[in-house]
Amino acid sequence: MTVEQPNKSAAATDVDVVVVGCGIAGLSAAISAQQHGAKVALLERAPIEERGGNTRYTESFWRMKSEDEVSDDFETHFGKNAGGYLDPGITKDAVRNYDDWPAVLRTLNFADPELISEFAAAAGPTLQWLKGFGVSFDFLPNYFISESTTRIAPIGGGWALVEALAKHAESVPADISIHYQTTAKSIVIDDQGRIEGLNAVTANNRPVRFNARGVILASGGFEGNPEMLSHYLGPDAQWIRPIARGGYYNRGEGVRMALDIGAAPGGDFGSFHAQPVDPRSGAIEPVVLSYAYGILVNRNGERFTDEAPASVDATYEAVTRIILKQPEGIAYAIHDARMDEIDNWQKAVRSDQAPIEATTLSELAEKLGIDEERLQASIAAYNASCPEDISGFDAKRPDSLATSGLEPRKSHWSRPVDKPPFKAWPIMSAVCFTFGGLKTSPSAEVLNMDGEVIPGLYAAGETMGIYYRTYTGATSVMRGAVFGRKAGADAANRFARSNTD
Repeated sequence: MTVEQPNKSAAATDVDVVVVGCGIAGLSAAISAQQHGAKVALLERAPIEERGGNTRYTESFWRMKSEDEVSDDFETHFGKNAGGYLDPGITKDAVRNYDDWPAVLRTLNFADPELISEFAAAAGPTLQWLKGFGVSFDFLPNYFISESTTRIAPIGGGWALVEALAKHAESVPADISIHYQTTAKSIVIDDQGRIEGLNAVTANNRPVRFNARGVILASGGFEGNPEMLSHYLGPDAQWIRPIARGGYYNRGEGVRMALDIGAAPGGDFGSFHAQPVDPRSGAIEPVVLSYAYGILVNRNGERFTDEAPASVDATYEAVTRIILKQPEGIAYAIHDARMDEIDNWQKAVRSDQAPIEATTLSELAEKLGIDEERLQASIAAYNASCPEDISGFDAKRPDSLATSGLEPRKSHWSRPVDKPPFKAWPIMSAVCFTFGGLKTSPSAEVLNMDGEVIPGLYAAGETMGIYYRTYTGATSVMRGAVFGRKAGADAANRFARSNTD
C-alpha cells in the first residue's frame, strides 16, 4: 500500500472534517459535523449554479409509509437483493452482534443486515431533521401508473433539499467553508494508518491540501466516468449515459482513492440503477414507462422480453437492462390508439420529444428505420396471442391479461396493437447511479480489506456500496441523508475524542 505523503507545495487549509461532494449526502454530513462541533470544509467539483450532483435533479422519493416509518417492504426487498449466491458457512455469523462478526463476513460483498436495519430505523428521524431546515414532505404524484410500494417526497424534490441545506451551510461560514470547482484527488494517511487529510485541485489544476482528522467521501458513483464504466460494465457502457446533468460530475474519484489505500469494495460494481429514457431528449430524467401497455421491439423489429412481468415500478429496471443488451442498446415502445383509454397515461412519459406517429405499421417501420416485414410479423404474432376477452384490463394493477403460446410471454396488460394511429418512442438505458462503492459499517465508517475501520474515513450516498441485483427503489436520496448525517456526527465526535486522548 502506498501512503500518500503531504504535498509541501500545495496551499493548505486546516479543518476538523473535510467532506467531498455537495449532494444530499455531503450536505447532510457537513451540517451534521458542524452541529456536533466540528469545523468543516465542503468540496464541490461543480460551480455553484450546478451544485448538488444527482440530488439536484431528482424528485427524491423516499420508500416510506409515513414521515416516521419506512414502507412495509423496505427491509424484505433489501434482503431479497442482498447479493448473489452467498456462502451460508459465512453468513451464518450475521446473527451475532456486529462487533463480533469475523473479518470475512464484514467484508463480504453483500448488503449487511445490521446496516439495513440501521438505515430503516434512522430514516424517520432523518426526515424530521431535514424538516428542521424548512423542507416539507408529502405523498406526491409520480410517473408510475401501477405501483407496488409507498413513497413520500420533499416538496420541490431534490433541488429543495440541496437549496435548504446549502442555505444553512452558507449561514455558518466560520464553521463550514464551501469550496466550489474543487476536486478531491487523494487521501492522506499517517504512518499509523490514520486519516491526515486530503489532496485536491482547484481551477487551473492548482493543488490544494486540506488537513483534517476526518474525511467523508460523498462524491457519488462513477456514472460520469466512461473509463470506469467500460472497466466495470464492459462494452455495453458505450450505449448508456447519466440520467441527468448532475451525474456527469460523478467521476469515481471518491471510490477510487479509497480503494487505493486499501478500502474494501461494497455493492455490485458490474451493475447500476437503470432507467428507460428517450435518447432524443436532453430533459431531466426523460423516462418512458408506458411500454408495459404496448410492446417493445428492438432494431430488428422483434420482441425480446416480457414487457409487463409485474407492476411497472417493480420491474422497469430489469426490463431496461435487457434493452441495453439489444443491438445498439436501443428499443422502441409501440402503442396504438387504445393507449388513450388509459386515464392520465401521459404521466408515464417524461420525454419532451413528441412520439413518432404513423397511420400504418408500414409507415411506422419506415420512420423507425426497422425492417417492415419483421415488425409486421412480430405484431401479428403478439396480437394473435392476446386474450379474446380484454374487458378485465386494469392499468393501475397487474391484471393477469397474459398472452398464450407466445415467446417471450407478456404477463399483464396484453391487448392487441392494431388500432391506428400508432405511436412509438425510442428507449435507451440511462444510468441513474452506479452500484459499486465502498464497504462501510452501520455508522458509515469505511472498512479495509481486513474488515477493520480505517480511522477517520467515511462514505455516504452513492459512494457507499449497498445495492446488489435490483435497486430497492426510492431509497437512494434516503441513503445519502441517513448515512451522511451519521458520518458527520461520528467524524466530529471522533475528532473531539482525539483531542482529549
